[in-house]
Amino acid sequence: MTLPLHRRTLVRSALGIGATAPFGYAATRAFGASRVGGGALIDTAPICHVADTVAPPLAAPVILSPRKPIRFAWSGTGVCTSSVPVALHRGYFDKHGLDVEIVNFSGAQDQILESIATGKTDAGVSFALQWLKPLEQGLQVSFTTGVHGGCIHLLAPVKSGIKELSQLRGKTIGTTSMISAAKNFYAIQLTKLGIDPNSDVQWRAYPGEVLGLAIQKGEIDAIADADPNVNIVEKRSNGELITINTNLDGPYRTLSCCVLGIRNTLIENERATAAAITQAILEAAEHVANDPLDAGTVFAQYSPVPAADLADMLRQHTHHHHPSTPILKDELAVYITDMKLIGVLKPSTDPVRFASRIYKDVLA
Repeated sequence: MTLPLHRRTLVRSALGIGATAPFGYAATRAFGASRVGGGALIDTAPICHVADTVAPPLAAPVILSPRKPIRFAWSGTGVCTSSVPVALHRGYFDKHGLDVEIVNFSGAQDQILESIATGKTDAGVSFALQWLKPLEQGLQVSFTTGVHGGCIHLLAPVKSGIKELSQLRGKTIGTTSMISAAKNFYAIQLTKLGIDPNSDVQWRAYPGEVLGLAIQKGEIDAIADADPNVNIVEKRSNGELITINTNLDGPYRTLSCCVLGIRNTLIENERATAAAITQAILEAAEHVANDPLDAGTVFAQYSPVPAADLADMLRQHTHHHHPSTPILKDELAVYITDMKLIGVLKPSTDPVRFASRIYKDVLA
């Protein structure tokens, strides 16, 4: 069931988040570590300096008049998508003339994409690795910007002796869905290590709040999930679980794991609206990067997790990395190539052509 939330309404909601689970407009489109509107540069976060490419200046900010009503699909379970509530509560949607209603899907990432494609909503943010297969099958949604990287983790018990991915052969990995971004990500990493993710390991799906119990009972040997749930499970283990790997390890550290998707018909027929949505999310993402405590405070309205803990999680992500230029198209081609490697995408799918089809530069 979707829960509508108007932009002027402050909603406090127990959404089952894992535990159970204004700055000036930035002058670049693919942000490296930079200062925006006087915001502090977060140098303590891992891999802050992600985008080394100097991007061209943005076009003038799009401000719609009269205000444009937009239905924005959002899963309130992922702190990594905090740019959405930040855009809502810190005025970035307002700034660009968007009258936004948030439609909450409480963790159902596939439903978010379907709602956008069918016109029930107009835009949404989620994992690229989870949305590529439906887009290959023809859903009419395109990505206009990355949002951040670095929110997927793999945990294992200290007593297991597992310290690296190569030790997962013959093990059972718990995840929240057999099509989750975390499952796809680690299937890719295992394949690259010569471990068949279909026959050399087993996967079991559990609700996020049950993963910690499942590993305690010995039903699974490791957990593959995303923040905030994976962070909460690790903390609650009192040191019995440790992080073995994240998507900030290796080449994926420079990629956007979450992206903004907008309905193709809206991009084609109302390009200014698509640009306004994209600019609002870009500004909000930079706000998250520059002021993670404020972003955590905003997200805490939807989460039982304290704002300070949420801010710590956000500091570990790469919220300065959100390319809207063709850099994003290149990143998508990497994901597409890897998704073919594990058999999720068809062997005949051309990564460059597919990436070009699902990326739209609405700010050009």
